[in-house]
Amino acid sequence: MTHGARGKGERIKISRTRRRRRPRQPRHPSTSSWFPVWGFLATIPRSSAPPSVVPPPLRCRRRPLSSQLRCEIFQNLVMALKFYRYQAELLVKDYLLAGPYISYTSVLGGIFLCKMAYDFTQFISSFYFKGYNSLTKIQRIDWNNRGMSSIHAIFVAIMSIYLVFCSDLFSDNSINLPITFRSSSLSTFGLGVSVGYFLADLAMIVWSYPSLGGMEYVLHHTLSVIAVAYTMLSGEGQFYTYLVLISEITTPGINLRWFLDTAGMKRSKAYLVNGAMVFLAWLVARILLFIYLFYHIFLHYDQVRQMHSFGYLLIFVVPSALAIMNIIWFGKILKGLRKALSKGK
Repeated sequence: MTHGARGKGERIKISRTRRRRRPRQPRHPSTSSWFPVWGFLATIPRSSAPPSVVPPPLRCRRRPLSSQLRCEIFQNLVMALKFYRYQAELLVKDYLLAGPYISYTSVLGGIFLCKMAYDFTQFISSFYFKGYNSLTKIQRIDWNNRGMSSIHAIFVAIMSIYLVFCSDLFSDNSINLPITFRSSSLSTFGLGVSVGYFLADLAMIVWSYPSLGGMEYVLHHTLSVIAVAYTMLSGEGQFYTYLVLISEITTPGINLRWFLDTAGMKRSKAYLVNGAMVFLAWLVARILLFIYLFYHIFLHYDQVRQMHSFGYLLIFVVPSALAIMNIIWFGKILKGLRKALSKGK
């Protein structure tokens, strides 16, 4: 029994010694405690060679690229970008801006741009205007809508001034066609964007009626959609349509007046200066410019008479109706400016 006990103790002692002397497999430094699968694989012996000879498991040896290979990759990337740019230009030229499709794509593009402008105004206002989140739901909708209309007004005013006064499209000595039948892809595209805006804004006005505007806004946008869509599709009277669209240059000032009023800055100097600028812009773009429009129609009446009956009707009815509304609104602006100046004094 003593011998058996002694042997058992010796066995235990030997087994403990073997456990201490058993070499551990090196663990790759890339393995981590949160990735137990690779830690387990790292403990499996790969060969009988010393640990320093055995390559670390799952290591990818990266060799530096040669300068020639990097130059070839860069050249291929540049060629691919040029190819996709060429394909995009063909798509825009042959389909989006082609004659049969430009009217529809520009209208859809105008609606999409209105949505982007609405969301952009909402995003910027929520970050840079502290009182935006305290506004009511209708006020926030009106705020974003006015930002959208201001962006459209800047776009269409620049486009109108360029086509009417800077380009050769409507010049008296450039084309032998009558001025009432001149058009181009660019002019048709600009009208399509405006149609998309008027449709989107009219839908918002009707949906939130009368929070975003009364019946005068519905009438204004309805006449604008009919007149601009007709000139876009037929190519007639685009010169006079762009003359009327120049009047949109007053829209940012009107919207800024509403922004200042909503922000509680009605008694500030900026509000007074903006009111004076709106008065001058309205006088030039919506009163004097309409007088010039009717004078131009009188001088080129022989060309206006060649238009179709519906276009001939629109070229007199729409500017006349808009001129009456502009005079009424101009009286309100003048009354408000006098009131502001009297309070300032």
